[in-house]
Amino acid sequence: MYLEIVSPEAVLFTGEVTSVTVPGVNGEFQMLTNHAPIVSILQEGEVKIQGDIQIDEEYRDRFTNDSNGKTILHINSGTIELNDNKLIVLAD
Repeated sequence: MYLEIVSPEAVLFTGEVTSVTVPGVNGEFQMLTNHAPIVSILQEGEVKIQGDIQIDEEYRDRFTNDSNGKTILHINSGTIELNDNKLIVLAD
């Protein structure tokens, strides 16, 4: 699945990933390749990215890694749209 994370300041990440877990307003949920189309509002929490990803050096300080090998981005709020294996995260 192709992931694009956009903040008001910049495009923080673009690339292929295995899965993405986001903090939805009704709880955390995960999206994998071939997930049904979805649009959702996000609340404060962590976007967890699984896959062999490379973050641009300019934005690495915004991301952390957990003990399970996932890359984490903390957000205050946001919106997602997933369609045809392309996930766009608009994050604050």
